[in-house]
Amino acid sequence: MRKLFQFKNQYWLAIALISGFMMGCSSEEDSIVMAPVPEVNSQFTPAVDWSESVGSGVGHFFSKLKPAYAYDKIFVASRNGLVKALDPKTGKTLWSKELEGEKAVKLAGGIAAGLNKVFIGSETGLVYALDAVNGKLLWTANVSGEVLATPTTDGSFVIVNTSEGELVGLDQQDGKQKWVINTEVPNLTLRGDSSPVAVSGGVFWGTASGRLAAAISSRGQLIWQQSVGIPKGSTEIDRLVDVDSSPLVIGATLFTVGYNGQLIAIDLRSGKPKWKRVYSSALDLASDGASIFLVTSKDHVVSVDARSGTELWKNTKLENRLLTSPVIIDNYVVVGDNEGYLYWIDRNTGEFVSRQYVNGSGFAVAPIVLPDGYLIVTRNGDVKKLTIK
Repeated sequence: MRKLFQFKNQYWLAIALISGFMMGCSSEEDSIVMAPVPEVNSQFTPAVDWSESVGSGVGHFFSKLKPAYAYDKIFVASRNGLVKALDPKTGKTLWSKELEGEKAVKLAGGIAAGLNKVFIGSETGLVYALDAVNGKLLWTANVSGEVLATPTTDGSFVIVNTSEGELVGLDQQDGKQKWVINTEVPNLTLRGDSSPVAVSGGVFWGTASGRLAAAISSRGQLIWQQSVGIPKGSTEIDRLVDVDSSPLVIGATLFTVGYNGQLIAIDLRSGKPKWKRVYSSALDLASDGASIFLVTSKDHVVSVDARSGTELWKNTKLENRLLTSPVIIDNYVVVGDNEGYLYWIDRNTGEFVSRQYVNGSGFAVAPIVLPDGYLIVTRNGDVKKLTIK
């Protein structure tokens, strides 16, 4: 299951374990069934330009280490602390750095780039800054809580969202903390956090209490918060509302979605909703400008009109296959699953166009788009650059 929970104290952990045991004793009708691999008449087969590896990857840990493309380099990392810069044309390793510390490194989230540096956080509450040119470790900074989301950069700041509900602004040059914004963290949340997005002097992120928040990034001043979902139900798990999706900005409109919440379009300046639709998801959104694409908590792939929120199509044939976030590649909607398949979906109809098997370790993160192809990283650390011939 994707629904991994984290708890503020042992009391709620005990309650959840008891609830899980009781649910485990219920009828087979309540069990979650993974849809079979769908039959697809593939219209094309992507070609592998080169292959590399980044240690042992993330394995089966919850560690969504999304790679990054910047400064004409590809940056990849493994959970145990290996960071590499690769040549996008050949896959050649330009530099390699093993991060070390008193504790196991446990890198998580993803890699952010800014001012010729790359930044990455860890489950141990450390943020690392490396020189993008040679991989030299420039500084480390301690923050409160795990860093499970990709940081973002804005001006002279690198901005980090932590599991303790803190949004922290660090100086890019030396890692010193410049400001911190605290938001509420309920007793029970999903394991994961929203990657902040910086736009036009503002920073936007989802919170564990089911809200979208906005702040002035230069001084860490909270501007507004907008509810994405309202808790409903009789149990703590039923009432869990969490926004782990990274906000998506198109023009003057911001889109986000919450678990047990809604897909919502918000005016950037006022923070007021333009429209709301009932969908539940903890994954990032994708867009081609006209449509918004999301993967629901049931692993249904959905397209909605960006202007009105009207559902355009829904593909339910990948239900419970533990999909990645969607991404747009060559005008297709692409998702990966936990068994190592990539699915290519027509963005206008929702029908499968191609199916690609990579390897059995599966995907923790979606592919990233490159100027002349795309990059995939599997859970066991395989890195491949591919193109559609």
